Parts: sequence; C-alpha cells; structure tokens
Amino acid sequence: MSLVFLLLLLLPLIFVIIFIYYKLVWIPNRIQLHFRQQGIRGPPYRPTFNNSIRIRQRMIIEAESSSLTSFNHDGVVERVMPHFHNWSKVYGDPFLYWFGSKPRLAVSDPDLIKEILVNRSGSFGKIGANPYTKTLFGGLMAFDGEQWNVHRRITTQALNMERVKEWLPEIVDSTRNMMSKWDEKIEGNNSEFEFDVQKEFHELVADILSRTAFGNNFEQGKRIFELQQEEVTLALQGLRDVYIPGFKYVPTKNNRLRWKLEKEKTELILKLIKKNKNMKPKPKNLLGLLMSPYEKDNILNLEEIVSECKAFYFSGKEGPANFLTWAFLLLGLHQEWQNKAREEVVRVCGEKAFPNVENLAELKIVKMILNETHRLYPAASLMMRQVSKNVKLGGRFDIPAGTELFLAMTAVHHDTRIWGEDANEFNPMRFAEPRNHLASFFPFGLGARVCVGQHLTMVEAKVVLAMIVREYSFVVSHSYVHAPMLSLTLQPQYGAQIIFSKRS
Repeated sequence: MSLVFLLLLLLPLIFVIIFIYYKLVWIPNRIQLHFRQQGIRGPPYRPTFNNSIRIRQRMIIEAESSSLTSFNHDGVVERVMPHFHNWSKVYGDPFLYWFGSKPRLAVSDPDLIKEILVNRSGSFGKIGANPYTKTLFGGLMAFDGEQWNVHRRITTQALNMERVKEWLPEIVDSTRNMMSKWDEKIEGNNSEFEFDVQKEFHELVADILSRTAFGNNFEQGKRIFELQQEEVTLALQGLRDVYIPGFKYVPTKNNRLRWKLEKEKTELILKLIKKNKNMKPKPKNLLGLLMSPYEKDNILNLEEIVSECKAFYFSGKEGPANFLTWAFLLLGLHQEWQNKAREEVVRVCGEKAFPNVENLAELKIVKMILNETHRLYPAASLMMRQVSKNVKLGGRFDIPAGTELFLAMTAVHHDTRIWGEDANEFNPMRFAEPRNHLASFFPFGLGARVCVGQHLTMVEAKVVLAMIVREYSFVVSHSYVHAPMLSLTLQPQYGAQIIFSKRS
C-alpha cells in the first residue's frame, strides 16, 4: 500500500479529529479566555472528565439527599441551585460555567436581568427545547418569531383577566368539592385530619384546569395528567445530561416509553378537540378559544392546537399546585398571618359567601401573602435565555453569540442586598408598597414573554386560599420534612403534611 493511498484513507479521520478538537477544545477555551479578560471567572472548562456538568449534577444529588434542619427559609437557594450558591461565592456574579461544551453565564444582578428580559431587539431569545421536554414545554413556550406572535395573541386573548373572571364559578365549585371530602375525613377523625396538601392541590388544580380550559373534569382528564407525570420523570433524567443530536430516535428503553406515552396523550387530546368542536354553542374554555381561529382563519393548525393543549396541561397544573402548597405550608407555620388572612376574608366576603368578581381585588392581605410565597418559593426558580448575536450587556460585558444565560431567580428573591437583612424571613408586609426594582421580583418573568397564565394562577390561588382559610385552622405536621426540590418546578421533596381542623 503506497504512502499516498494511506494518507487518502487517513485524511477523513484527520479532518474529524481536527473538527472535534476545534469544537470541543479550541472554541470553548477561546470563549473562556474572552470572559476571563473581562473579569468573569468560573470553574475551568474540561472537554471530557470533571466537566462542570458532572460537578453540578453531584452538587444537586448531594443537596437533594439532605433536608434543612428546621422549617426555615435560609437554605432554599443552597438546596435548590447548589451550583449557583457555591460557585457564586467563589467566582462572584456573574460567573461562567459549562453545560457540556456550551458556555452558560450565571446572572443574579437585577439590572442585568431586566436588560435581558425586557430587551426587544431579539438579542436574547429562548433556548431551543430539549427533545426530552418538548411534549411538556410545547406550544407558546416552544416558538419564536412570527409563529410565537400568533400563538401569543391567541393565548393572551383566551387567558386575559376578564376571561379568567368568567371562570370563577368553576374554581369555586372545584374547591367546594375538595372541601366536602375534607369535611368527611375530619368528622370521622375526631375533628382534625392530616392531609398531604401537595397531593390535594395537584388534584384540585387539575380539576380546575380541566373545567376552565378543556370543558371536562379531573376524572375525564386524569389519564392525561398521569401520562404527563411519567413524562416529567423521563424529562428530568434527560435534562441533567447533554443531549446528543439524534439520540431521541434511538430505540432505547426510555425512548420507547417516551414514544408510547406521547402517542397515547396525543390521541386523548385529539378526542377532547373533537368533542369541543361538535359542541353547540361553542364553549368559552381555552380549547374552544384556541379552535375558533383554527376554524375561521386557519391561524392555528391542528398540530399547533394539540401542542398548546399539551403545554397547558403541564404548566397550568404544576406551577399553580405547588404555589398553593407552599402558601399553605407558610401559613401553617406562621399562624399570625393565617389569622390576618382569615380576618380579611371574613371582612370582605362575609361568613358564608364565596369570593366573587366584585370583591376579589379587595383581598389585599391575601395577595401580599401570595406574593411573599412566590418570592421565597418561586415555581420556576430560574429562567434561561440564549444570546442570538454578539451583545454588550450592562454596558460592560461583551457576550458572544450562542452563550446561554442562567437567570438565578431564587437567588435574587432571597438577596439581602435587595430585600434587607430579613430576606429569608416570611414577611408579606414587604409587598404593602410597590417594589423599587422591576427585576427584584419576577416569578412570572418579565417583558414580552411574561407568563400568559399569570392571571389564572393568581385568581385561583386567591379563591382557594380565601375559601379554605375561612373554614379551617391548620398547622404544619411534625411529620413534614422541609426539603425544597427543583423538579421542573419548585416543590417539597417529601410532600406537604398539614393538620386541618374545622372552625366552628
């Protein structure tokens, strides 16, 4: 075999090696140097072993294997985002770390966060959906550009405050049904009963969502929620590793299960769409409103409607249910605020009447409690963006295109420099006055991509809290273990056990 022929055989391999070296070594090290020259440091990049993604995973596993010594709010950031907590102390803010060969800039400065989220130049876009979460975060959350604009207009119209207020009777009915079941258990257990409210509120919000968005009840939509819970488990496994392009098509055990779950869920949603399509008059639920432009102007095609339904089935339940869970844990711990909320509800709504459109805005203490809950335990906990072109951030940092931005919401919400020395204490009075900085508190995000479901979340939380706090007294059970955990949303790792007793 001649030397020339051997070189021709080896040439493709040489090109592959050079390409891999360029992508996995040369570019990341050049980016790391670029940030270091601006004073931004972080854990060193390593293309294979000891990459920061592995270090981050180890920190998360260690954090989730322990619980906080008592029910206080001091260690929430350390437990929920341990990599940010540890690395920010070593490297400062902002700092750079790596997700595989992808640079991530961790940011907790409200000024920078505001600039990123409110910017309308298109420089800070969403990160492309991980294939393992695409079925959960589809619809509006998955789109950009004109397609996003169309979906945003339709979902905003479907979930505006006036529309949400029309759903108040359904929210009240769902809550009454849950409370009736509670009363039976309390009466049969010597006037008090311990509930895992995390489970209770997930079922309640699922029922509310089913009624208001899809025109059925929890039992009819139960299988869809069960399928999504299995998908969440699989998504979490995939999210903590770097996705290899094309791997979702490999028929591994997990991928085959993903395909099976997705197929069944799609079929169930298509049945819901068909049912709503044939109803006369057209329902005013979310699905009916999504379908109206589909039938009239063909703005949304059937695949897009299915995608929106999948996304709303997940986001419309997970965040609000865990939000309510944290609110009741906090009120169970802080009895003085539970009493203040009860007194306000009785004063505004009376002893027997339910919250309604007219008096909902008068529940100011309830709103302050809910805001403080979102501050200490925000459902999203963090936000991610990606730089689409070279930008100058804060007038001082040159950020290259492709850099991912990790916006540490929980850290901002607990920052003593922003909220004072009592930042880790539950104090709803801090929301008695407007906050000073737009990005000091952003549980629903900011700017054009602010959460489209925020009105529904706040209204249902107000109604549920008002109805329950008037009828029951409650305390946190001794069996509760305080272990905040970031799944796809922030939730208590071992449930939320609360003891309820009926008020006379």
